[in-house]
Amino acid sequence: MTSTIQTAAMLAIGDELLSGRTKDKNIGHLADLLTVAGIDLKEVRIVADEEDAIVEALNALRSKYTYVFTSGGIGPTHDDITADAVSKAFGVPCLHDPDAMKLLGDMYAGRGLDFTEARQRMARMPEGSRHIPNPVSTAPGFIIGNVHVMAGVPQVFQAMMAHVIGTLPAGQRVLSRSIPCPFGEGDIGTALGAIQKAHPDTSIGSYPHFDGIRFSTELIVRARDQAVVDAAAADVEVMIATLRSEKDAAAKRDLGTGEVA
Repeated sequence: MTSTIQTAAMLAIGDELLSGRTKDKNIGHLADLLTVAGIDLKEVRIVADEEDAIVEALNALRSKYTYVFTSGGIGPTHDDITADAVSKAFGVPCLHDPDAMKLLGDMYAGRGLDFTEARQRMARMPEGSRHIPNPVSTAPGFIIGNVHVMAGVPQVFQAMMAHVIGTLPAGQRVLSRSIPCPFGEGDIGTALGAIQKAHPDTSIGSYPHFDGIRFSTELIVRARDQAVVDAAAADVEVMIATLRSEKDAAAKRDLGTGEVA
């Protein structure tokens, strides 16, 4: 474990994601794994199968965050251009990796299939890359610098991430506390903002609910120090109790004057 805060971004690649034809399942999976590992997922971008767009996004993300994880575009077809784009971003050649060629060649030979030029495309990666094993369909992902390049097929992406996550130094985990609030965001917004300002080392999220009759809110306090979480949560609970008392008092006044509460 490292005390340094580790940050990450994801770059999801594919025209099919932007058209809606494919519904992404990898972002949530990555977010779950990184949260457990104490790595903050800070940004997610989705780009088309366009080399310049991939290069631009990748260079922006890899210079800003500890890790970048990509999904999609490393298959055998003409529009699988992620390896080329990553190579261009790092300024190195995109080559047929000898170890990947042997892995794939042996796999296809064992299945009695030709190792065609299209299938050989899956062995291409930037010079100097390290493999990410693929126990599902053999064709490896790769790592270069702080960028981890993986398949877009969810089953394969998840298998690759199972390997990758174990190689990353764990960061300090974010702790959280959930506080149910019987009032809507409109009632608590100002006071909650003041609490957030008073506790800058926390992140306080508000998640509204509506049961068909009334609004309520789930408040979640997050921080990396339990004492910090507890201090902010205590102020949130005081806020809720104060607002409840004020509303009860107002209801009694309305009843006393014959008004409907």
